[in-house]
Amino acid sequence: MKENDKNLQVNVNEYLPLRDVVFNTLRQAIITGEFAPGERLMEISLANRLGVSRTPVREAIRKLELEGLVIMIPRKGAQVARITEKNLRDVIEIRTVLEEFAAGLACERITADGIAQLKNVHQQFIKSVENGDILDIVDKDELFHDTIFRATDNNRLLSIINNLREQFYRFRMEYVKDIRQRSKLVEEHRELLDAISSRDSARAKDLMHTHLLNQQQEVINNIQNQ
Repeated sequence: MKENDKNLQVNVNEYLPLRDVVFNTLRQAIITGEFAPGERLMEISLANRLGVSRTPVREAIRKLELEGLVIMIPRKGAQVARITEKNLRDVIEIRTVLEEFAAGLACERITADGIAQLKNVHQQFIKSVENGDILDIVDKDELFHDTIFRATDNNRLLSIINNLREQFYRFRMEYVKDIRQRSKLVEEHRELLDAISSRDSARAKDLMHTHLLNQQQEVINNIQNQ
């Protein structure tokens, strides 16, 4: 397959300018791994695939560069930014602080319905792991953590998380690609569920800290082995 010869589909949204629709399409392709780190993004090829002119593609690439998902290489053009240890550590540092806080707060504020929802989402995650669909595993992992965030009943916290969602998603994808880590995720989620259900704040925060650092180390190992 040629570079950028992907089955990209533009999801037309009548309320968004074309450049934003193209931007969302390309960003999704990057964070899900459809475009690999280091892969070149050719304006003409992308425009042809998306059925648009080069202008919205060029504008979308500029926005992706500002987000850190794309870098510009002299005399080569745009390429998907590689995942580096520094970027990973930066993201995990932020995520660890937010998720430890959320786990502790959830222990204090989660309702009976919230516990039931978390149990249900955990079962959905187990099924997704059994089915082996990477995208579904990542989505259900995200849903498990989102359920904990919603249990905090803190809208400001939810807003901060939503602003960082794409960066978190990309590293989630890198982690679950490794089949060996999936059973570990199931067990760590089960322990978190038990701690939050029993409202053990200290244990929940400690488990969340370990859960995220485990992911960081495994992705770093994968980066170093590439």
